[in-house]
Amino acid sequence: MTLNIVGHAKPNTFAFENNALIKATGFREYDARWWFGHPGSEKEPELNLMGAQALGMGLGTLIRRMGVGPEIITGHDFRSYSMSIKMALVSGLMAAGTRVKDIGLALSPTAYFAQFALNAPSVAMVTASHNENGWTGVKMGAQRPLTFGPDQMTALKALVLNGDFDLVGGGGYEFVPDFRERYIEDLTAGRNVRRRPRVVVACGNGTAGAFAPQVLETIGCEVIPLDVELDHTFPRYNPNPEDMQMLHAIRDKVLETGADLGVGFDGDGDRCGVVDNEGSEIFADKVGVMLARDISSLYPQCTFVVDVKSTGLFMTDPVLAQNGARTDYWKTGHSYIKRRVAELNAIAGFEKSGHFFFNPPIGRGYDDGLITAIAVCEMLDRNPGSTLADLYRALPVTFGTPTMSPHCPDEVKYGVVNKVVGDFMQMKGDGMEFAGQPLADLVTVNGVRVVAQDGTWGLVRASSNKPEIVVVVESPVSSERRRQMFEAIDAVLRRNPEVGAYNQTF
Repeated sequence: MTLNIVGHAKPNTFAFENNALIKATGFREYDARWWFGHPGSEKEPELNLMGAQALGMGLGTLIRRMGVGPEIITGHDFRSYSMSIKMALVSGLMAAGTRVKDIGLALSPTAYFAQFALNAPSVAMVTASHNENGWTGVKMGAQRPLTFGPDQMTALKALVLNGDFDLVGGGGYEFVPDFRERYIEDLTAGRNVRRRPRVVVACGNGTAGAFAPQVLETIGCEVIPLDVELDHTFPRYNPNPEDMQMLHAIRDKVLETGADLGVGFDGDGDRCGVVDNEGSEIFADKVGVMLARDISSLYPQCTFVVDVKSTGLFMTDPVLAQNGARTDYWKTGHSYIKRRVAELNAIAGFEKSGHFFFNPPIGRGYDDGLITAIAVCEMLDRNPGSTLADLYRALPVTFGTPTMSPHCPDEVKYGVVNKVVGDFMQMKGDGMEFAGQPLADLVTVNGVRVVAQDGTWGLVRASSNKPEIVVVVESPVSSERRRQMFEAIDAVLRRNPEVGAYNQTF
């Protein structure tokens, strides 16, 4: 072992400068996230630059042992420390014999596209996605267009924490200039919206600001920019299109300007949020139903994959049924849905978080928020007599919540969810009512989705990338039934004192 791997080291000490700090909990189900820290923060870091180097050594070793070729794409998002972390990662990758192709400042989907364009089987994109400043992470894969799942992440974790590296040397480094232009050209080739919609484009001062406005202008949109200037302090709000603060900012700009729609992108551009022309923030699963209607009209009998947080409309919508569409509910997480889309050869996959995956002929199977925005504009273009609000109103009415995320430490969150699942299994076995009705079904593919007799449902699962529990509720009946289900779900959660306050409610 060439590095001393530690899980704790206090900053501004000799130990911090001479050990590879990499906390075990940073290895998540399908990517990696650590608290790197920022000035003024009292929270101790979970990763230092030597830790990032060790991660590169481990990833290069794993790729080699998987029998995958040595070429790998790297890029970084727009945070003050991301380039430093990337270069530390690169040094570790090179020590393990990997030949690095660095595309510089990039979106995650830019890096995924580079795997195809530069003929590299693997990717290591340095990004904290939508997490707050101070967080960092890496999205990795070794089989395009897929990214790592639990098996690969578990193997990587063991290699790194045990210092089990094959440092064979012979690696290389190449910086690929002007790759942004190549990516934008590929995205926009052959795409043109005749309607020339006026689109609010919100980027939260994150990386997408260097990409999204030009892409949408190129396909024929009139862009109304909102927080597109790159500023890694994120002065107005965190770039997270699932967060109501960002969605409300887009809503206000749409109403102020009379735009046809608004779109917002997260910190690494693989997710897209949508606001209609009347200022309604459309949750991503409902956007998915609208797109599924449009896509299935073009490609009848097609298959969609959606995550367990998503609306029940994918199973009950009459238009999807008329078009012969089939839907598979699967585990939440971009890696899970991406893999399931590939396994089923589905034409698209939708996550409530805003990760959308389009297979050919629409996309290449990976999640790209800009392709999602283009697809929404093309859907609008194919319905010249309708506004986006008209298309939204055409959906059957349901009463849903945003994704709510009470705090729960990484070390205990899975145990808490297992207890909650056990509680519900016992209730169902005992024939107990829940939220005023018999329990019709429990879906336990990912946490537990509790379904009442009238179709009202609530989901509890552990977040895969933050110290949080995820709670989502929907009712096809009324807002009151939604409230009843939420309160009943919350009462079960509150049996566990480790569960803290919600980040938002409804």
